[in-house]
Amino acid sequence: MIAPTSSERGQPLVSGRFETLIEGLEYAARCNTGFNFYTGKGDLKTRLSYREVKARAIEAAKRLVPLTEIGDRVGICAVTSAEFVIMFFACQYAGVIPAPLPLPATLGGRGSYERQLQRMADTGDFAVLLTPASMKNIISSALNDNDVPVISFEDLANYPAGTKLRPHGSDGPCYIQYSSGSSSSPKGIIGTQKTVVANCLGLVGEGGLNIKEGDRATSWLPMYHDMGLIGFMIAPMMSQLTVDYLDPQDFTRRPITWLTLISQNRSTLSYSPTFGYELCVRRWRSDRELDLSCWKAAGIGGDMVQPEPLKAFAKTFKHSGFEASSFMPSYGLAEITLGATFSPFGQGLLEDTIDIDRLERTGEAVPVTDITPAEHKRTFVACGRVLPEHKLEVRSFDGKVEGQRKVGRICLFGPSVTPGYFHNALATQAAFTEDGWLDTGDLGYWIDDQIVVTGRFKDLILWHGRNIWPQDIEWAAQAAAPSRCGRACSFAVGGSGDEKEIILLLECRTRDEALLAEIHATVSAAIRLEIGAPVTLILVPRGSMIVTSSGKLSRARVREKFLDGKILDLQADINLRVIDEHRGVS
Repeated sequence: MIAPTSSERGQPLVSGRFETLIEGLEYAARCNTGFNFYTGKGDLKTRLSYREVKARAIEAAKRLVPLTEIGDRVGICAVTSAEFVIMFFACQYAGVIPAPLPLPATLGGRGSYERQLQRMADTGDFAVLLTPASMKNIISSALNDNDVPVISFEDLANYPAGTKLRPHGSDGPCYIQYSSGSSSSPKGIIGTQKTVVANCLGLVGEGGLNIKEGDRATSWLPMYHDMGLIGFMIAPMMSQLTVDYLDPQDFTRRPITWLTLISQNRSTLSYSPTFGYELCVRRWRSDRELDLSCWKAAGIGGDMVQPEPLKAFAKTFKHSGFEASSFMPSYGLAEITLGATFSPFGQGLLEDTIDIDRLERTGEAVPVTDITPAEHKRTFVACGRVLPEHKLEVRSFDGKVEGQRKVGRICLFGPSVTPGYFHNALATQAAFTEDGWLDTGDLGYWIDDQIVVTGRFKDLILWHGRNIWPQDIEWAAQAAAPSRCGRACSFAVGGSGDEKEIILLLECRTRDEALLAEIHATVSAAIRLEIGAPVTLILVPRGSMIVTSSGKLSRARVREKFLDGKILDLQADINLRVIDEHRGVS
C-alpha cells in the first residue's frame, strides 16, 4: 500500500522566490513533498513526488524537443492526473508553451466540445496535442481539419528522444490559458514566467495564503482553470507544498470525499466556488466522523461570494471542528494570473448589507438603516485587500477614480497582469485602459481597504433608470424555491431600454404539473416582492444551464441558447402534451 507524500519538506521553506518555474521545480525536487491523486472513494491511486515530477518531465521533454520548435504551442488535455502535471512541466523544459485544454464534460456535449476545441486550436496554432489514450478518438475527430498531430501521454514515451533541453528563461513565456468560455470565441490568456512568478510570490506570501511549515493543500478544482492550475499546482510547487487531488467529476458525485481528504491528511488550505460548499451541505449525512479543525484557509473564489450557503456550511460542519472564521473570500481572474485580493486570516465573512434600491438608482453602496424595507436589503461579502506590489482602483465609466462606497469598474495594475491575449490584438487593446490598467469588466466598491465585488458590467440589466443585478433575481428565486429546484439564470431580451423583457430561467427536478404550478406561483410572488420589476419566470429541466470551466454561470451563452429555442419550458411542454393527448396524438 503506497503512502501519500509528506507535509514536511525536509528542506527549508522557500516561498516562491524563484525566477522561473523550472528553478522552482529544481528546488522542490530536493524536498519530500509532492502531489497525490485520489479516487472518488478517497483511495490513493498515484503518488508523485516533486523529485519524480522533475525526472519524468525531463524525459518527456527530450521527446518533445524533436517534435517542436522553440516557442511552439502544445495543447494538453488537462485531466487531473500525474500525466498532465508531467507534460505541463515537460513543456517548460522543452521551451514550448503548454495550453491546458478543458474536458468534454464541462462544455455540454460532444458537439459543443469539439467546436470549442477547434476554436482553441485555430487560435493557438498547436504544434501537437497531448491527451490521455481514452480521449484520443474524440480529440482527433475534433481536430480532423486542423492537421494537428494528436499523441497520447502513453505513446509519447515511444517517440525518439533528443539529447538537449531548451528550458524557458526568466523573460520567456509560461503558458496560454483559455478563457472560461463565457463567449463563443475563447481567448488565449498569455502567462509569462514573470507574471506567474510574481503572482505565486503574492499568493504564498503574507498578503495571500501565508504558507508556513506543515501546511498542506487539498483540491478538486480543474487543472484547465486558473484556480486549479495556478492556485493548486504551480503555486504549491513554488512553495514545496504537498497537494492532495480529487477529480472534479468525482467531487460532484462524492463531494464529502473532499472533506474526508482534508480531515484525514490534515490539510490546512483548500478553495472552492460557493457552489462547492453548498453541494457538501446537500450531500452530508451525519454517519461519519470528520475533523476539520486543521482547515485554516477555506477559500472562496471563481464566482460571486454568496453568504447564505457559506453560513449553512459553517453551521453544518461546526460539530466537525470547522470554524467560520476560516473562510477566506478572495477576488481574481486569469488576466492577473490568478489572485488579486485576499481577505485577512481569521476575518471570515465580512458582510456589508446595503440598500440595493439606492445602489441601483445612484450607484452608491449605502448601508441599511432601521427604516430600510426588507426587500431593499442586499448583503455582499468583502473580498479582501489587494496583493502587495499590485494596485486596484474603482473607476467610473468616464475614468474617474472613485472613493469609498461608490460602485465602478474594477481596474488592476501590477507585475501579475497578463501582457494580453495570444494572436488577438483587438481583445488585448479592449482589455486595457488608456493608461495601461487592466479593466476587469467587474464592478465593485471599497469599504475601507477591502474590495466588494457586485457583478459583471455586461450582465447588468437597465430597467426604468435602475441597474438591476441579475444575481439578485437569481438568488431571490433560489431562496424562495423548494428543494426540487437548482440553478437560476436571469437576463434581458427584446427591445431597447425600458422595452426589454427580463427573463428568469429556473431549473426544476420535477415534471409534476401541480408541483410546477406551485413552484411558479411561489417564486413569482417572491420575485415581485424582492425585485419590484416585471420578470418572466420560466421553469426549465435540470441541466439546461451552461457553466464555465470554473463553475460560473455563463449568462451570455444561456441567453443565446434560450434565443435559439434550445431550452425547454416545462409547463409549456406539459400543456402541449395535454393538447396532443386530447387530439389523440401519440
